[in-house]
Amino acid sequence: MSNNRIIDLKNISISLGGEQILKDMNLYINDGEFITLLGPSGCGKTTTLRIIAGFLEADSGDVYFSGKRINGVPPHKRKVNTIFQRYALFPHLNVYENVAFGLRVQKLPEKEIRDTVGDMLRTVNLSGFEKRNVDSLSGGQQQRVAIARALAVRPKVLLLDEPLGALDLKLRKDMQVELKNIQKELGITFVYVTHDQEEALSMSDTVVVMDSGVIQQTGSPLDIYNEPKNAFVADFIGESNIIDGVMRRDLLAEFSGRRFECLDKGFARGEPVDVVIRPEDVDVVPVEKGVLSGVVTSVTFKGVHFEIIVDVKGFKWMIQTTDCEAVGNTIGISVDPDAIHIMKKSMYSGLYGDYSSFSDELELLSDVSYEKEGLPDE
Repeated sequence: MSNNRIIDLKNISISLGGEQILKDMNLYINDGEFITLLGPSGCGKTTTLRIIAGFLEADSGDVYFSGKRINGVPPHKRKVNTIFQRYALFPHLNVYENVAFGLRVQKLPEKEIRDTVGDMLRTVNLSGFEKRNVDSLSGGQQQRVAIARALAVRPKVLLLDEPLGALDLKLRKDMQVELKNIQKELGITFVYVTHDQEEALSMSDTVVVMDSGVIQQTGSPLDIYNEPKNAFVADFIGESNIIDGVMRRDLLAEFSGRRFECLDKGFARGEPVDVVIRPEDVDVVPVEKGVLSGVVTSVTFKGVHFEIIVDVKGFKWMIQTTDCEAVGNTIGISVDPDAIHIMKKSMYSGLYGDYSSFSDELELLSDVSYEKEGLPDE
């Protein structure tokens, strides 16, 4: 991946319907990068995509493409193409003609169109489907046609707005792998929008976590997961126990009434902090060997592990373990220094990370609420 900036968003702000959607956003995207904008519905990620595409003009700020300012340049004159969740294929055209559409608009020679369509259909594993009616295809196959059509005109940047949202889980996972392979093979910059954390972590070179029109953190999937900047990022990327703590000195944090060695430093002595501990990093041990102890309040079997909620001094921890514990058991908890991550207090402190009201049903409901697409505040 080269480090040439292909897109630069500088001080972008926009309001829609009287509500501010993006607030002084700065973001650069490298040539050949797979970058994902991740966040809940309404955070501004789709608006960002539309500004890059030219479908929306920002109220203030500048958009640069390969170093040239492109404010006001219409979408068809930008070297970008967009794939939406609804693929917008032409039902009256067969697969071949759908993929060839953009090339015909460019008035390219028939042989070049034929060669390009053949290449693109090979890339998306649809060779032999040329004469098929798009309405006869499965959702996954329609998805591939939409990708082939978008790539056929050789955009420098492909914008993908929740493109897998309409697919079932198994197909979605397969397409994640496929999209990543296509991006690697062609070396085109992909800017991907999703609210699905797992999708973002598994596909991207870079993840941009957004909330309320503001970038909360930008980094590699590993950095975002292991070193979240604040409680919002920690909670949005996977499950997290986020506990009120105090830094006693460098490498020593106090929380839940005990002191713990950690790997963090640079905080003031006595500074209040948020302590993040991932559920998979907590060890269940006999009570006498635990640094902390608590009572199991719920157990859910997840196939690979058990997800247990444990009441530790009135704060509910989530622990993922292969040990089967019964509700009502008192267990010991052990945490290694490298499993403790210290974050500065933020506007999100105290909002996340306690599993007192946690249930799978509630989580499912919040996921469903994210599925509403095309909202004006997105």
